[in-house]
Order: sequence, then C-alpha cells, then structure tokens
Amino acid sequence: MMNKGQQSMSSSTTTLPLLITILVLAFLSIVAFGDPNHDPTDPRSFCSDDFVNQLETRKFNISGCKRLRTLGAEFAWNYSNLTTTENNTTTVNGTLIEIMFRAKLSNYEGWVAWGVNPGKKPQMVGTKAIIAIKHSRGMTDVHTYDVTKETRKGCRLWPTEGSEFGLNVLDKQAWSNNTKRCTTLYAKLILPYPDTETINITSPEGQSFGQNRSFLRSMHGVLNMIGWGTLLPIGVIIARYFRVYPFIWDPTWFRLHIGFQLTGFLIGTAGWAIGLSLGRSSKYYTFHTHRTFGILIFTFSTIQMLAFRLKPKVSDDYRKYWNMYHHFLGYGLLAIIVINIFKGISMLKGGVGWKYAYIGIISLLGAITLTFEILTWIRFMFNFQAISIPPKEDKTNNNSTQQNK
Repeated sequence: MMNKGQQSMSSSTTTLPLLITILVLAFLSIVAFGDPNHDPTDPRSFCSDDFVNQLETRKFNISGCKRLRTLGAEFAWNYSNLTTTENNTTTVNGTLIEIMFRAKLSNYEGWVAWGVNPGKKPQMVGTKAIIAIKHSRGMTDVHTYDVTKETRKGCRLWPTEGSEFGLNVLDKQAWSNNTKRCTTLYAKLILPYPDTETINITSPEGQSFGQNRSFLRSMHGVLNMIGWGTLLPIGVIIARYFRVYPFIWDPTWFRLHIGFQLTGFLIGTAGWAIGLSLGRSSKYYTFHTHRTFGILIFTFSTIQMLAFRLKPKVSDDYRKYWNMYHHFLGYGLLAIIVINIFKGISMLKGGVGWKYAYIGIISLLGAITLTFEILTWIRFMFNFQAISIPPKEDKTNNNSTQQNK
C-alpha cells in the first residue's frame, strides 16, 4: 500500500517529463512553424511588406506569393491558360506565367536564378534557367541558360538564347538594391502544357507538392530535439546529481530518471521513424552521415532502455562493470545526439531560428550541469575533510583518569 505522500511523489515523477515536453514542444513549434497570421484570400499576405510594395510599384498583379526557406528569398507569380476553342471544345495549349523572384546576396556581386524543368523528373539537368547576374560595378544583366549533363560534369554554362532555349520567353528583367543587397528577377514566358512546375501556382500560398514532406521534416526535427536532445540529457542530469551528490533524492531520482529517459526515447523514436520514412521516399538525396548517426542513436538508446530490465543487483560482483558501461555509453550517446541535431539543422535550412533555439536549450542544460557539478565538488570536499580530520582528544578527561590510577 502507498501512503498519500508516496502517491503524490509518484504522480509528480510521471507528470514532470510530460510538462517539460509540452513546454519545449510549444517553444520549438514557434521556431519551426512560426505564427502565421495569413489571410488565405489575399496572396500578398504570404510575403513581406517590402516585397509586396515592390510588386505594387511594378504593377505586378499576383496570383500567389511565397517565402522560400533559404537566402531570404521570396517568389510571386501570375498565370493564365492559353486556350483555343473549336467545335465547342476548349483546348489548353500552354500557360502564360509571370514571375518575380527576389533573393539576398552575401556580397555586392553575385547571381540569382529561377528555372523550370519541363521534363518528367524534378532535377537540375534539363532545367531552363533564367539567371540575373549582378556585377561589382553595379550593373545587373539577365540571360537564359540551358542546364545540361555537360554542365553537371563541369563544363562552363553559356547563355542560350532564342529558339535554342526551348521555351518562349516574352520578357526578362533584373534589378538590384545595393542598400539591402537584394537582386530581383522578373520574367514572362509560356510554359508548354502539361507543365511540370515544382510549385502549385493555383494556390495563393504556393503550396508545394513537397509541402507535406516539409511538414514531416519539421516534425522530425522538433521530435528529435525534444526526445533525444532535451529529455534524455535531463534524465542524465537527474541520475548524476540527485543520487548521491550534491542531493540525495532516493528513490525519487530513479523514478524521475526512468520517466525522462522513457519519454525521451518514445518521442525520439517517433522522430527517428519519420526520418527513416523521409529517407526512403527521397529519390535524389541521401544524407549518409545523418542517417548513420540516427541509427546509432536509436540502437544505443534501445540498449540503454533494456538496461532498466537487465540491470544486475547491487550485490552482484559485476555490477560495477555494468555501471561503467551504462555511464560511458550514455555520455557518448549524448555527444552523438548533439552533433547529429546540429547536422540536421544545417540540412534543414529553415533559418537560424532552429540553431539558436537548440543552442539556447543546451546552454541552459549546460549551465545547470555546471552549477550542480560545482556544488558536487564543494560537498564532496567538505565531507572528505570531515572524515580525514580525527576528533580532538579531551585532555581534561585523560588527566583525571591518570590521577585516579
């Protein structure tokens, strides 16, 4: 039977990991998905005010607008179908599309490009690209380019104009803003039907065919940062600093340790499974190092979870060797986790918010660890000195005893 105090302590050890998970999930969700306050009926609301003002200045009537994940880029477009009607039958012959693409340059010279691949695969080879080049002297020119297999092999990319380009380009312009280091590309062209656009231009927000994959990538990152990257380290901190030094929470520390480790393992495993699914569905990209580290993390974490059931008794002779394996494997696992999370963040290219969010998390955990480590050594040295210095003898009692003799 458990008394009320034990029941309250047991309840707190199970709800604390869940509470921290909810708080971290809310924090990372803001970083990952933001707080979109968009009007779905107004495509301009999906881009920045500065970009929208530029569109209005150019009298660009947009059908949709989208902020891209890298380079602070934004993309707006307008389209209409080119049709012919014969015998009461309407045939779509192509799509007239206007695009405006803006990106930030890291220097005062560079280039931005937009392209479409009319082939069957979403790949670079075969792309019909329109590239704006900003020169150091301030001029910006724009040309069309045909990306071929020879380009991938290292051959120089030369402009391809006119009919050789393969698409009917009606207009192309480019201009730069030196103050903001932004270069904008404008083009009007006719796409053959059926076209193979990467972005669904019939959606005001430019819903990409891979938008579900983008959501899954974000969920993969959030779950792994919570499970592997936050809850598991907290469980390690509890086991190290609440068992003997500097605090003794017996047996509460063990319950909290199991609670955080198990919760982190389940959440991390969910993120790991999403990652495997994304890896299998990707036909053109494979991140071998990130994938290998992920498999190692899951494998070692599973071994650590099994340790809860296969742990030898305290009285067993080989218990100390089990403790050594459990501790060293746990610390090594944390190192791999942190490295792989930052590697995943660099692959995700979702902005610096992801990186700074996790830097904030590990900085907080690091500060807590450093504080507890200092307290541990202070208490350890204090107790060591108390044991090493023998108690002083009572000379008065000794003299009295000798006189009596």
